[in-house]
Amino acid sequence: MARVVVVDDEPMVCGFLRTILGSAEDIEVVAEAHDGAAGVEAVRRTTPDVVLMDLRMPGMDGLTAIGHINRLADPPRVVVLTTFDADQYVLRALRAGATGFLVKSTPPQDLIHLVRVAAEGHTVLSPTAARRLVAASDDADSARRRARKLLATLTERETEVLACLGEGLPNAAIAARLSLSEATVKGYVSRLLDKLGCVNRTQAGLLAHDAGLAGPPG
Repeated sequence: MARVVVVDDEPMVCGFLRTILGSAEDIEVVAEAHDGAAGVEAVRRTTPDVVLMDLRMPGMDGLTAIGHINRLADPPRVVVLTTFDADQYVLRALRAGATGFLVKSTPPQDLIHLVRVAAEGHTVLSPTAARRLVAASDDADSARRRARKLLATLTERETEVLACLGEGLPNAAIAARLSLSEATVKGYVSRLLDKLGCVNRTQAGLLAHDAGLAGPPG
């Protein structure tokens, strides 16, 4: 059962999402909140697997809330769900620690599927957001320089693991590709996150993309 918290300043949107997600037998909406601060508190209280987070809200906005959530001891996956898919929102959300970016026009059955995918630890991007991410990142020279500088500190094996994260591969697939055990891969991923200053696999995958190791995390 994937436990979900919905954070949106429109009660009707929260109710709509609760109805859609509640139609799936393996998804439960455990709380809803109408601003970022209340969303952070709901996450602390209910310990969900996934948070669907709007960006523009009164008081604490979604980006700030994502930062607070990712500083918790065992943070859930935060997926931005918004009507705004401009370049700067996609990049800022992922760099803040979101593990996905979807637009509210996502069809209901697709949304249910993508929540399941996010709960399994994968990055989820709407097609529009993925295109904007590629276009924006291709012009981000400063991000590319920073990423390549960080990559220079990695061993060859760490770089290979990072490239796999850039493709959005889970630990089992990385282990199979690199002929390692899953436990060894888990250790590499943990060390990479510490070494690169990333809060989650999505941020590491984005850094791999910035450095030219992979396409947008998927």
